[in-house]
Amino acid sequence: MNWYQYLGLACLIICISACLWHFFRLIRLGKPKDLSKKSGNVFRAEAYSYTIAMLPNQKESVYLHFPTFIAGILFHIGTFISLFLFIVFFFVHPEWFREWFVLALALLLVSLFLVVSAVSGITLLFKRLFLKKIRTLSTIDDYLSNFFTTLFQVFTAVYLIFPNEVATYYYIFASILLLYLPVGKLRHAVYFFAARYQLGFFYGWRNSWPPKKQK
Repeated sequence: MNWYQYLGLACLIICISACLWHFFRLIRLGKPKDLSKKSGNVFRAEAYSYTIAMLPNQKESVYLHFPTFIAGILFHIGTFISLFLFIVFFFVHPEWFREWFVLALALLLVSLFLVVSAVSGITLLFKRLFLKKIRTLSTIDDYLSNFFTTLFQVFTAVYLIFPNEVATYYYIFASILLLYLPVGKLRHAVYFFAARYQLGFFYGWRNSWPPKKQK
């Protein structure tokens, strides 16, 4: 491996270690304590919280912002793909995929999708910048998280097509993102699961989730 790959690997280890620290910190806090009388099924509510409750038709205002919802979904998928490929690249160089037509075509399609997901990220960034209602609620962390993640997807898309030309820049920027992930807003990759668990527990305890079907 080259020096920039060692840099990326070191930052990945730091990132995973920090995220594990967040995770075990959450575990140590224990289960939520609720003094009210239990009236529902918490287990069913937890299952609902992580599945059906995430669908757009179960959210209160998604129908008013459906394009933004779709852009967010694409943006998150692009982020997951980029992080997955970053790990894959330690074992397989992108040029290896070019030896087989099907894999080369898949590589091109993934790169094109990452461009679409990055455009979605830019759209969300512009919306945060120019819509007053969102701008007043935003912090510098919101902008940096979006900027770093979007640019990471762009670098990944370019690295898939031109691996030798942009390898150094790709690994350096990926390293910056990985170091920022556990200290900024992006650490919600860990806290997301705890938040969904809290929601499921709260509404399940009170027999509000899963919602009752209207007769």
